[in-house]
Amino acid sequence: MNFKEARENVRKIEGFSCRACKECNGVVCRGEIPGVGGKGTGSGFIRNYNKVQEILLNMDTLYTPEKVDTSIELFGKTFNLPIFAAPIGGLFTIYGDKLTDYEYSKHILEGCKLGGGAGFLGDGIKEEHFEGPMSALKDVSGWGVPTIKPWENEEIFHKLDRAEEEGAMAIAMDVDAAGLSILAAAGKPVSPKSEADLKAYVAHTDIPFIVKGIMTVQGALKALEAGAYGIVVSNHGGRVLDHTPSTVEVLPEIAAAVKGKMKIFIDGGIRSGYDVLKVLALGADAVLIGRPYAVAAYGGGTEAVKSYTEQLGAELKDAMIMTGCLKLSDINESKIYVK
Repeated sequence: MNFKEARENVRKIEGFSCRACKECNGVVCRGEIPGVGGKGTGSGFIRNYNKVQEILLNMDTLYTPEKVDTSIELFGKTFNLPIFAAPIGGLFTIYGDKLTDYEYSKHILEGCKLGGGAGFLGDGIKEEHFEGPMSALKDVSGWGVPTIKPWENEEIFHKLDRAEEEGAMAIAMDVDAAGLSILAAAGKPVSPKSEADLKAYVAHTDIPFIVKGIMTVQGALKALEAGAYGIVVSNHGGRVLDHTPSTVEVLPEIAAAVKGKMKIFIDGGIRSGYDVLKVLALGADAVLIGRPYAVAAYGGGTEAVKSYTEQLGAELKDAMIMTGCLKLSDINESKIYVK
């Protein structure tokens, strides 16, 4: 089953709040929280998408052709693609009850792995929102990245230990989730974290630690100083703060500050393999994609997740061929056009 078929399927699911729009740009669902929309005016989500689309590719086919290599090394492992599913937790309030957190995570992890990438896992208010993904992680021998919300420290340390127990290849914290008011409203408050907090989390675990939710150079430098393996340039899909810049707008200056010193992931409005090349050209090492992966998992399970990942990889390869890139390290700002 391909992504188009999965998109048609999810439109028939009762309680599935996402419209699975052909163009996932945040316009129709603006302000829908709980739901998949951006916060307030929805401008964060919409801007993420629009600014990626404004970047164009410079065609160059005058070079000696060789086999194109889309692989990347991260966490001491080799991936066929620099493409990861973004973490999504608390699924019921957004996508209904067709899949449990375990089932969803299993589809994401297995499909991404078969397609050449990997999945980040979500976290949420209830115990099963984290333990379900942990069970799915065990099923794939740790081929995934659990993502912890910025809870109180006692719970964070416990979840760091659980991730290690299940053999996770890395672990992340989406510090931008500190702006998710629905968590506090449900009696499970989250909060901003200091550089000292980050240092304590890094010191507590033996696996690579990633800080998700970085939107400034200062934030990136704090994560670097804390000893983080990498960062995710992310505004949480525009769901935690209205009127933010897009992730691709802040990426170049962040990359200029920390590129080569830590790994840089990015999410926000990336929808195709062509988009992947654009953000790699601006300094990212790899990408996270959220909402479309949820559509794939709910609409077609593991098969659709695998198919969507492979589609992204084929588009990336095509973009590399047509811009004169034989490997990911060949991708740079000369390959894109920004008016």
